[in-house]
Amino acid sequence: MKLANPSGLLALAILAALASSNAAAYDDTGWYVGGNYGWTAATIDDERIISSLAERGFTVNTLDEFDTDNGYKVFAGWQFSPNFALEGGYVDLGSYGYFLDTTPPGTLSGDIDLRGIYLDLVGRMPISERFSLFARIGAIYAEADTRFVGTGAVNVLDPNPSTEEVNYKFGAGMEYAFTRALSMRIEAERYRIDDAIGNTGDIDMLSAGLVYRFLPPIAAVIPREAPVARETCADLDDDGDGIDNCRDRCPDSMAGQAIGPDGCPVPLTIDLRGVNFDFDRDTLRPDAIVILDEAVAILGRYPDLRFELAGHTDECGSDGYNQDLSQRRARVVYDYMANAGINSSRMTGPNGYGESRPLESLGDGFPACKSETNRRTELNVQN
Repeated sequence: MKLANPSGLLALAILAALASSNAAAYDDTGWYVGGNYGWTAATIDDERIISSLAERGFTVNTLDEFDTDNGYKVFAGWQFSPNFALEGGYVDLGSYGYFLDTTPPGTLSGDIDLRGIYLDLVGRMPISERFSLFARIGAIYAEADTRFVGTGAVNVLDPNPSTEEVNYKFGAGMEYAFTRALSMRIEAERYRIDDAIGNTGDIDMLSAGLVYRFLPPIAAVIPREAPVARETCADLDDDGDGIDNCRDRCPDSMAGQAIGPDGCPVPLTIDLRGVNFDFDRDTLRPDAIVILDEAVAILGRYPDLRFELAGHTDECGSDGYNQDLSQRRARVVYDYMANAGINSSRMTGPNGYGESRPLESLGDGFPACKSETNRRTELNVQN
C-alpha cells in the first residue's frame, strides 16, 4: 500500500456570511465538545505499485483502487480568548486499498486503516453575529495498520506491517452559531500520514459537525428599585387650602375661605352699611346699588361663602310696622342679589329685625328717630 504525495491541496469554497455583519460573533470563552462526520480521500500511487512489481518480473494486467471512504472525529477544546482555542481529539480517517492481477498469474491486494489523536491551535475570525471563519494547524499521532494478501505467483513476505508516527495537519472552515451554546461546523482538513512501508502521503477530509459550548449563565441584570419617595409635611395639604402642612398654622381651613400665607383664613368683611333707605321707604337708592354691586363681585370670588341678609329700621313707629318694614328692606336686597347671579341657596333670610336690634349710631347728627344708623340692611358672612 502506498499513499502518494498529492499534486495540490483540497480546495474548500467558504461562502460569504449571509447574516448581518454589524454585530460581533459569539466570543464566549470556556470548554466545548463536538463531533464531525464526512468524506475522506487518499491518492494511491499506481505507478509506484506497478513499477515495484515490474522489478520483480510481474506485469500488472488490471488495477482497481478504493481511494475514498467516510471518516469521523470527536474532540474537545478550550476557548481561551475570543479568537483562539486549543483543541484535541480522536480521528478515524477510514480505510483505503487496491486489488490487481498479474502475469505470471497472481493477485495482490493491499488495505490500510488510518486513525489517530491530534492537537490543534484553532484561530477564529468573526464575520457576523452568527458566522465565523476559522483555521487550524497542529499535529497528529497516527496509527497505520496495513494488510497485504498475495495469491498465485505473487508472494507477500510481510502481510501485516504497521506504524505509528507524528506528523502535521492543517485545515480551515466556517462555523454557524444556532445559539450561544450550539453551533455547526463545516471544514476541510489535510492529514500528513506515514504508511507502514516507508512512504508518506496525505489524507484529505471534508466534514460537518456540531459543537456544544459549556458557557456560564448570563448574569441577570436586576434593576435596582427606585427609592420610594416618602411624603413629608411639605408634600401634603390636608385641608386643600393651597398651603402645605409644614406652613399651615390653621389646618382646618374650609374650602372657599380667603387664605393668608400662614394657611389661616383672612377675615372677610362685606360692608353693607352704605345700603341705607330713606325714611319710611323700602326702595334702593342709587348709592346703595353701587355698594351692592361691589358686594356681588366679592361674593362671586368666594362661591362657597354663605351669608345672612338682615334688615333694620329706626325706633320711630310701632314695633309691628317697623318689623314689616325691615323685612321688606331685606327682601329688596335679597332680590337684587339673586337677580345679579347670587344663588339663593347661599343666602339665609331675608330676615327683618325692625328696631329689635339697633345698630351703633353713625353720629350723623340726626335725632335717634330720624337717624340713618338703623335704616339699612346688613350682610352677615357665615364661615
